[in-house]
Formats: sequence, C-alpha cells, structure tokens
Amino acid sequence: MLEKDTVRREMKHLKDQLSEEDKIRQAGIVWQKIEAMERFVQAGTVLMYWSMPDELPTHDFILCWCTKKTIVLPVVDGDRLRLKLFEGKEYLRRNATMNLYEPQGDDYPTPSEIDMVIVPGMAFDRHNHRLGRGKGYYDKLLPRLRAYRVGVGFDFQLLDNIPFDEHDALMDEVVLN
Repeated sequence: MLEKDTVRREMKHLKDQLSEEDKIRQAGIVWQKIEAMERFVQAGTVLMYWSMPDELPTHDFILCWCTKKTIVLPVVDGDRLRLKLFEGKEYLRRNATMNLYEPQGDDYPTPSEIDMVIVPGMAFDRHNHRLGRGKGYYDKLLPRLRAYRVGVGFDFQLLDNIPFDEHDALMDEVVLN
C-alpha cells in the first residue's frame, strides 16, 4: 500500500494539471449528483467548505444554495475546526496562513442540526476512506457530528485502497465527476 505522503504528492501533481475550466466543468457534474441525492434534498443545514484553488470548486454551489439551505463553513482554529454560519461572500475573511477564506462571526450554535457534511479530500478509496492534507481537522470534527458524510473530488482522486489509520474518519459516500 502507498504511503500517505506519496499519495498526497501524486494527487497534488494531478490536480495541478487541471485547468480552471476543467475544474469548473467537473465540479458541475459533482454538484448535479449531490443535488439529486435525497439526503441533500431533505437536508436543512449543510456543512461545506469554501474551496481552495486546488480543491473541487464550491463557491458557485454555496452561493446558489445559501438562500435555500443553512450553509455552515469551517474555520481553522489552531489544530481544530470551528463552525460558522455562511452569511455571504462579503463576510468572508482571508486566512493568509492557510491560504483560504473563512466566515466571521459567532460559532454556529447547534452543530447537532447539521444534516449533511460535504468534505474535500486529497484522495478517497472504494471503502469510503478519505485522505486529507495531514492535519486531522476533519478527523477530529466528524466524530462530533451525526450528519451524513459525503466526500467530493475529481475522478482521479478515487483509488482502490489508500493508507488509513484507526482515527481517520470514514465517509458515508464519495461523489466524484
């Protein structure tokens, strides 16, 4: 089995090969699949992520759905994620250390109300394992939530098997283009 860092490097290389147009086109396929999921249709509150340049783009999807569903986004706080309500693009601030944008304001008061979590990853496997960036943010967060977990990414991010540890949080489903 491959080492985690080897898989991360390989996935970074493959993602770097995608043009912005390819990312947007492939993301559209993923979001159509998500929108067709009964769990998404029924979800009132969805935890997502404001995508970084090398991730499956989420911005348009979030902007489309934020008036119809409650969208919650993570904020990096030390070695963990805090959850905050998405109140609009204009309320995001840049976290220069992590090279991402995060919502401001108070923590989301009722994480138990989150129905679905849409999670990025560096790689996934056919057993719903997820390989992240190596900081364990989602592995610490997900066990605290009762939400349905959906990993999303590009089709080349699905491998037969990826290295995983006992503490790595499993996805309930993986949706790729």
